[in-house]
Amino acid sequence: MAVLSCALLYSARALERLHADESLLNPRSIANVVTDDPLMTVKLLRFMQTHKHRNQTHELVDVKQALLMMGVEPFFRDVPASPLVEDMLKDHLDALLPLLHTVRRAQRSAYYAYDWALRLHDLHAEEVHVSTLLSHVAEILMWCFSPVQMLDILRLQHADASLRSADLQKRVLGFTGVELQRQLAMDWHLPELLKNLHDPALANTTRVRNVTLAVNLARHSAEGWDNAALPDDYRDIGNLLRMEPERVIALVRTTQTPY
Repeated sequence: MAVLSCALLYSARALERLHADESLLNPRSIANVVTDDPLMTVKLLRFMQTHKHRNQTHELVDVKQALLMMGVEPFFRDVPASPLVEDMLKDHLDALLPLLHTVRRAQRSAYYAYDWALRLHDLHAEEVHVSTLLSHVAEILMWCFSPVQMLDILRLQHADASLRSADLQKRVLGFTGVELQRQLAMDWHLPELLKNLHDPALANTTRVRNVTLAVNLARHSAEGWDNAALPDDYRDIGNLLRMEPERVIALVRTTQTPY
């Protein structure tokens, strides 16, 4: 599984800048970089899971807390920002842009989910943020390790918009992104909320709905605010936050995401 550990170039450069300037270097500044990169986030959480103390029984999902426990220098030594995705795809550069689009969608959905968790007074909003960010890890890794097949799937979708991603993934890759995501969540001991996303019995719980709706909103608005699925998203988000769809529209369109 170690081969699946990788990072994005912008994360590596940001961490290098922090490491070179002690006045900027602290767990909070590192956490800000790590939680902007789904791959670095999952890499850190996996390391902490495999090196946790015997008496640690609680689930560790707060990146800043993990860094406080670990220490700054051990982080740079044990969780390096390498290999780089950009190097891995050097022979398939046409796959890099779709991968980065997936990363941006992960960032946007995590931003929305965290904002809504705070509005819902969720005491574990950080877990909601991290779980939403990591809900895109399988797709990102599919672009990293199967770029040719993923590009084939993308071309088939462009040729026929009625084709479902899951059906094409099953046909071309032999498995779906959801199946891979579910397996990674189990094998890597990722946050419980991430595992709950695939449990039909928990589909109507507030936290699962929060993550699911944030992911849907980020996907449907990726190309703009005229997607036909957005009115249903606004209605469902309104039910979650107990506000009218018109207020939801104003909220999500004026929310200044950094992405």
